[in-house]
Amino acid sequence: MMIPTDSDGMALALALAKAARLICPPNPAVGCVLVAPDGTLIGQGNTQPVGQAHAEVMALRDAVQRGHSTAGATAYVTLEPCAHHGRTGPCCDALIAAGLARVVASLQDPNPCVAGQGFARLRAAGVDVEVGPGADAARELNLGFFSRMVRGTPWVRMKAASSLDGRTALPNGVSQWITSAPAREDGQRWRARADAVLTGIGTVLQDDPQLNVRLAGATRQPALVVVDSRLETPLAARLWLVPRRRVIIYTAADDGARQQALTARGAEVVRLANARGKVDLAATLRDLARREVNEVHVEAGHKLNGSLLREGLVDELLLYQAPKLLGDGAGIAALGPFMQLGDSIELEWRELQRVGADLRLRAVVAGRDRF
Repeated sequence: MMIPTDSDGMALALALAKAARLICPPNPAVGCVLVAPDGTLIGQGNTQPVGQAHAEVMALRDAVQRGHSTAGATAYVTLEPCAHHGRTGPCCDALIAAGLARVVASLQDPNPCVAGQGFARLRAAGVDVEVGPGADAARELNLGFFSRMVRGTPWVRMKAASSLDGRTALPNGVSQWITSAPAREDGQRWRARADAVLTGIGTVLQDDPQLNVRLAGATRQPALVVVDSRLETPLAARLWLVPRRRVIIYTAADDGARQQALTARGAEVVRLANARGKVDLAATLRDLARREVNEVHVEAGHKLNGSLLREGLVDELLLYQAPKLLGDGAGIAALGPFMQLGDSIELEWRELQRVGADLRLRAVVAGRDRF
C-alpha cells in the first residue's frame, strides 16, 4: 500500500487512533503510521490497553513482522512521542533507535512529563519534526486527556434523552423508553468511551440501573461514580451486578458502619463534604482527575444535572430528542428560575445528527473547550 502524501499518512494515523478510543484509557488514543522513503506503508499501530505498548512501538513491531527496514522512514503520529518512563519506555527513543528520518505529529503532549521533550530529543538526534497536521481531530479524540492535564479536571459530558419539549420523564417517573433503540445503542457507545459514568443517588433509588456498557465485544467497563450525600446506596442494588467494575461513592456522611458495609460490597467510599452538607462536586471532579479519569459521562436526574450546570462543571451536553411531545414531566435539569435572559447558560453547537427516529445534538458550554 502506498501513502503518497502527508495528508494520507495522517488520515490513516487518525483512523487508527479512533479505533483505540474504547480500549486505551487512561492513556490518550494515538495512532502511528510508518512510511518508507518511497511512500510504501511499512507499519502501523495504535495505543493498547493501559500498561501495554504505545502506538509508535506497535507500528515499529508491525514493520519488523512485515520484514521492512525502518531506516529513513517517516512516522505519522497523532500525539507527540512520549519522553519519559511511565508504564512503558519512551517512544521517542524507540523511533530514534529505529533510524527514522522524519516525524510528523499532530500535537504536543500536554502531559508535564513530556510537554515538548519528545520533540526536542528527536530533533537533537537529527530527526526532522513537523507539528500540526490533524491537530483538531487528534485533540477532539483526546479532549478528556487534555482537560485532565491542563485543567486538572476531567471533561464532563452530560447525556440526556428527552421529548422534543425537553421532558425526560412523565410526572409519575416513567421514562422507558422516550427515545428509540438506535438512539439508546448510540448512547451506549458514548458511555463506552468514558472513563467513568456518574449518577446520583436519586437515580439509583428510583430506577435501580446498572449503568454498564452492554455493547457486543466491549472489553472495558467505565468506573461507576455515585454522588450519595447520605450513603443511601442499597447493598442489593443492581449496580453491584457488573463484574470487575470499579465503584466509587462520594458522600458527605460520616457513617463508619455504613461506609464499612459499602466497602465490603466492593465500593471505594470518599467523603468530600461542602459547607451545606452535600457532596462537593468540584472537589469530586478534581479527585477523579487524580484517579486518572479523563472523561466523565453523566447520566443523572434533573436535580444533580442542575447542580452540575449551576456550578459550572459541565463541559458538553449530549442530547437525544425524540419526535414527540410529553407535556408535563421532569426536565433535563433543575435550573432557574432565571429573571433575565443574560442569566442563561450559553451553549455552542458542535453536531446535529439523526439517529434512528431521533436527533442527537451535541453542544459545548460556551468557551469550555478553549484551554
